[in-house]
Amino acid sequence: MKRPALALLFAAALPLAQAAAPDVMPLWPEGVPGARPGLGPERNEDGRTSNVSVPTLTVYGPAVDRPNGTAVIICPGGGYVRLSTQREGEQYAAWLSTLGVTSFVLKYRMAEFGHPAPLQDVLRAVRMVRRHAAELHVRADRIGVMGSSAGGHLAASAGTLFDHPLGRTGAELDAVSARPDFLMLLYPVITMDGPAVHAGSRKALLGARPDAATVKLMSVEQQVTARTPPTLLVHTQEDATVPVENSILFYQALTRARVPAEMVLFEHGSHGMGMRAGLGTASNWPRRAEEWLKDKGLLDPVK
Repeated sequence: MKRPALALLFAAALPLAQAAAPDVMPLWPEGVPGARPGLGPERNEDGRTSNVSVPTLTVYGPAVDRPNGTAVIICPGGGYVRLSTQREGEQYAAWLSTLGVTSFVLKYRMAEFGHPAPLQDVLRAVRMVRRHAAELHVRADRIGVMGSSAGGHLAASAGTLFDHPLGRTGAELDAVSARPDFLMLLYPVITMDGPAVHAGSRKALLGARPDAATVKLMSVEQQVTARTPPTLLVHTQEDATVPVENSILFYQALTRARVPAEMVLFEHGSHGMGMRAGLGTASNWPRRAEEWLKDKGLLDPVK
């Protein structure tokens, strides 16, 4: 990527108070790997996005006067067949902006491409934000990935498979570290096997009959190491779509690897709750997440 192009790609690094609308950055300006031009147009309806063939990052700057330099790449959920862009992307970004955080809502490839395209997209997003941290007014050591449901699986994949060869495409940017500095996982899909699996996400990502090695690789609780970043997990006991055991499996793996982790489990709240009110104590998860971010020093002002 040539430096003159950055002025156009990264104008959205300005705070929201200075920018009329969020900017959209192409994730693969040199060309999408494995592009499939015959897929037809992208679809956007009722705040959801599907049939993605051109991945992007939409940038939301901090709304406060003193941005803290923390960046969060947001992966909306949708079972790897659609993206809940508004409820699990834009709304999260609006909340994070009030905390001084710069957010990047990721529009990633899904079932039309299958594995490893989503992994390539999220790791490319981390590399791009880290490489251009100065232009984006964020810190290269404060880049987190947040995801809900299948987006939580993608975020957890970024935190466990950041060095995997399948996440590289041969681009020059591959030399930049793709390891997130922290993870925030909301009712995430984690395992691709066993009684807790979300079969729809597995089929959309891996196909109807994936081989055993791929199932193991993408059961991300089996990929946790001491290098997996600090993680916050949020889930509910009432979740009838993605069982709470998914978060528990990941938390147990993090604990065995001695990775700092916090898990907040609520009794009430259905799957895909986003930031809805009226769900009892579960509606307070943003406050708990803010406390976790503060405890990690991620909301401290830039020095």
